Amino acid sequence: MKKNQNPKSQKISNNQLDVPSNDQVAELTADLQRLQAEFINYKSRVESEKAMLSQFAKVNVVKELLPVIDDLERALAHLPEDLTDNKWAQGAQKVYTRLQSQLQKMGVSVILAIDQPFNPELHEAVSAEGDGDHQVVSEILQNGYMLGDTVIRHAVVKVTNK
Repeated sequence: MKKNQNPKSQKISNNQLDVPSNDQVAELTADLQRLQAEFINYKSRVESEKAMLSQFAKVNVVKELLPVIDDLERALAHLPEDLTDNKWAQGAQKVYTRLQSQLQKMGVSVILAIDQPFNPELHEAVSAEGDGDHQVVSEILQNGYMLGDTVIRHAVVKVTNK
């Protein structure tokens, strides 16, 4: 068998080592700092894009659920008096309440409109009554919803001019 040579036994003189100059060290340091800055920017951009994608997905899911919520609201609004104690009707009310609770946990809120000044960024007016310069929401025909500061659907309202 051949004997392994021990690398420690070989001596390297200073003339054989390539010692980088100060200019090379400065250039490599600057390159490293640029790469670190680019990586930090990349991470920030990716985090921002992930947050936007998450927000976009939530908005789309809520948009798909809104017709179901509207149907439940209409059904519960027209519940006959003699069925208020009915277990099935109470169950439908609980489903609606739970759905609203889950939407709130997601950050979705109903746009408050009754007796509020008309705001075209939040409300869609379908009729206006009265004379005056001050427009106030008098009736909600369909609830509007927001996710944070983003309007998912405008509230459809009637406006009274006062």
